[in-house]
Amino acid sequence: MTERSARQFAEELVNRRGDINRELSRNGVRFGVYKNGEYHDRLFPYDPIPRIIESDEFDELEAGLKQRVNALNAYLKDIYSDKRIIHDGVIPEEYVYTSAGYFPQVNGVTPPGGIFAHIAGEDLVQGEDGRWWVLEDNLRIPSGASYPLFARDIERRTNPKLFRDVHVRDNRDYPRLLRKAMDFVSTEGIAVVLTPGRYNSAFFEHAYLAEKTGAALAFPEDLEVVDNKLYFLDYAGNRHRVGAVYRRLSDEYLDPFAFNPDSVIGVPGLLSAYRSGNVAIINAPGNGAADDKAIYYFVPQMVRYYLNEEPILHNAPTYMPMFEKDRKEVLDRMGELVIKDVAEAGGYGVVFGSSLDKAAREDLADRIKEDPRRFIAQEVIQFRDIDVIDPDSGEVSPRKCDLRAFVVTGQNTHVWYSGLTRYSSVPGQMIVNSSQGGGFKDTWVLAPEDGSTDRQREESVASVNLIPHSKRHSLSLVTASKADNLYWLGRYTERAFTTLVQFFPFYDRVMDTDVDAFRPFAKALDLPQDFEDFDGFIHSFLYDGTNPDSVRSAIVAAFNNAVVLRPELTSRLLQYVELAVKNITEAAERSASADDIYSQRDIADDMLAFWGGIENSTADITLKAFVFIGKYIERIDLYTRFHLDNSEFDAPLAKLETYSRTLDGMPLPSCFVSGISWLLGQLPSRGYPELTSRLNEFLTDFNSRAITGDPKDAGMLNAMNMDAKRP
Repeated sequence: MTERSARQFAEELVNRRGDINRELSRNGVRFGVYKNGEYHDRLFPYDPIPRIIESDEFDELEAGLKQRVNALNAYLKDIYSDKRIIHDGVIPEEYVYTSAGYFPQVNGVTPPGGIFAHIAGEDLVQGEDGRWWVLEDNLRIPSGASYPLFARDIERRTNPKLFRDVHVRDNRDYPRLLRKAMDFVSTEGIAVVLTPGRYNSAFFEHAYLAEKTGAALAFPEDLEVVDNKLYFLDYAGNRHRVGAVYRRLSDEYLDPFAFNPDSVIGVPGLLSAYRSGNVAIINAPGNGAADDKAIYYFVPQMVRYYLNEEPILHNAPTYMPMFEKDRKEVLDRMGELVIKDVAEAGGYGVVFGSSLDKAAREDLADRIKEDPRRFIAQEVIQFRDIDVIDPDSGEVSPRKCDLRAFVVTGQNTHVWYSGLTRYSSVPGQMIVNSSQGGGFKDTWVLAPEDGSTDRQREESVASVNLIPHSKRHSLSLVTASKADNLYWLGRYTERAFTTLVQFFPFYDRVMDTDVDAFRPFAKALDLPQDFEDFDGFIHSFLYDGTNPDSVRSAIVAAFNNAVVLRPELTSRLLQYVELAVKNITEAAERSASADDIYSQRDIADDMLAFWGGIENSTADITLKAFVFIGKYIERIDLYTRFHLDNSEFDAPLAKLETYSRTLDGMPLPSCFVSGISWLLGQLPSRGYPELTSRLNEFLTDFNSRAITGDPKDAGMLNAMNMDAKRP
C-alpha cells in the first residue's frame, strides 16, 4: 500500500478524533509540564492524522539508526575503558572529559552484557527534499514511547476495519523488546522501573511501561543496597533481589553516595552495587558523555572509526566554537544559525539567531567567546510541515514536527516499528518538544508491499513471554507505601460513593420541605451545620477542590492513590477513577445549573464499575483484599454516622470477614489497625454495641499480625484525609 492510499484511509481517524481523545483522557495519558516553577499535570495533546513512512524509506532509516546506536555504544565502552578514540586523535580529549555527562565514577566499569545504551531516542527531522537528518542522540533517559503505543491501541479499537485495510507494521512489540533487553542484562532477581515520583513529567510512562513489561514500579524508598546487592522491599519488610533497574531519573540524583550528596530521590549505594556487577542499570550511568550536543559533532567519525563504515544518516551541519575556524563562522553568521547550549535539554537553551535583536546577538556572542565549549551552532534545516487538526478551529493546519525513533539494544539491536512524532503548538514554530507545549501523533510505518515480515524480529520477540512477569504483580511485590495506597484507595472510593448515595435523599427532602432537613446530613459528616446559603454549602460540599471535606476532594484523593498503582490495577481499571475525576471536574464547571446536580450519579456508577473490575480482574486475591478491607471499613464508618439499621451492616461485615480470611497468616499494615481502632472509639456514642463486639474480634486478630510503618514511607499519598477528625 502506498503512502497516498494509506493517508486516504487515515482520514477516517480525523472523524473519530473526539472518541480517541476521550479515551486518552479517561486513561490518563498525561505529560507534566513545569511552568514558572509550578508543576502542571496535563493531557498530552494528540493529533489524529498519523505520520506515514513508506516501508523502503523506513528500512533505510532502520539501517542507519542501528549503525549509529552501535557506534555510540562502542564509543561509551571505549571512553570508559581503553580510550582508543582519544589516543588515536579522532576526538580531542578535552571534549570528552569536559562533557557534563562524563562521570569518572564509572570509569573502568563494563555494564552487564557490555551494553551502555539499552534504549536510545534518536531525534530526526525530514528536510523538504526528503532527506532525514539526526538532530540529537538521547542515551540517558529518553521518554515518549508509551504515547504512540497507547494511541495505536485506541486507534485500532476505534476503527478496527481501518487496520485490516491499511497494512501498517505492528507497534505492539515495544514492551517485549524492552523486557527482552532487561532480561538479557539482568544479573539475578526481579526487574524494576525506578521512578523519582508521582510528579515527574513522564510519570504516566513510568507506570505504563512497568505495567506492560511486568516490572515492579519502584520509588527510591522501596529499594536498598545490602552487601553491594540491590533489594526491593515489600510492605512486610521482606527483601527481593533486583537484577535490572530501568531507571527514570538523571545520573546526578541516582545515588547520593556517588553523585549529588543532596539528592533525596536516589538510592544510596546503588552505584557500588552496579560497579560490583550485581545489578544492571538501564540506561547505564555516564551515558551523557555520548549524547552531549558537542559530542554529536563527532558521531560520523565514530561510525567510521568503530564500524569501518560510512554513516548512513546525516548530521545537521554543525559548527564547534572551540575550533577557531568554526568560532569565526558562528560569530559572523549569528543571524543565520541556530545556537544550542549543550548543557540544556527538552528544547531549552535553543536560540534561533534570526529571532534576536542586535543587543541580544552581541550578548550571546560574548558568552560564546567566554565559554566556547558550552555551545554548538547548526545550519537551520527547513524541515517539512505536517498537517494537524487545529484544536480550536477544527481545520487542517501545517506544523513543524520531528520524529523520535526508539532503538532497543539487548542481545541484538532493534529499531521499533513506530516512533513519537511531536509537533509544535504554534504554526511555524521550530521547537516541538513536549516540555515546550507541543503535541504528538502516531507514526505509521507501512509494511512491505509483498506482505513479508521481519522473521528475525518475529522469532526474537516471540521468545519473551510476559505472562509470568505480569503474575508477579501480587501482594508479594507491594511496598509499604503501596499497601497504604491500596487501603486508602478503597476508603476514598467508598467515601465518594456512599456520601453521594446518602446525599440525594436528603437533597430531595430539602426540595420538598426546607433547608433544615439537610442539617442531619451535615452533622453525620462533621460538616458545618450553621450554613446560611444552602446553594453555597452544596457547591462547597460537592465541588470545592480546596475544601478537604468535599466529594471532589475525596475523588481526587482516590485518584492520587490509584495513579501510582497502574501496574497492579492495570490501565483498564484505573480509567474508571480517571473518569470520575473528569466527571466531577466537568460537573463543577456547570454547577451553577441546578439541573446538573444529578450528573453526580455518573460518579457513583464509575465507582461501581471500578470495584466490579477489581473483583473480576486476575489480580492476586490478597492484593484485592487491601482495597476492599479499606472500602468496607469506610462503609461501616459512614453507615454508623448515618445511623442506619443494624441489618444494613450484615453485608459489609460479611465482606470484611471474607477478605480478611484471604490474608490469613499474613502480616498486615498498621493502617488497618489504626482505622478499626479509631472506629471502635466512635461506636459507643453512635449506639452499636453488637457491631463493636464483632469489630473487636477483628482488631484482636489484626493486632497479632500488624506491622508498623517504615519511616522511609513518610510523606506518601495515603495520609490524605477528607476530615481531620478521622484516621
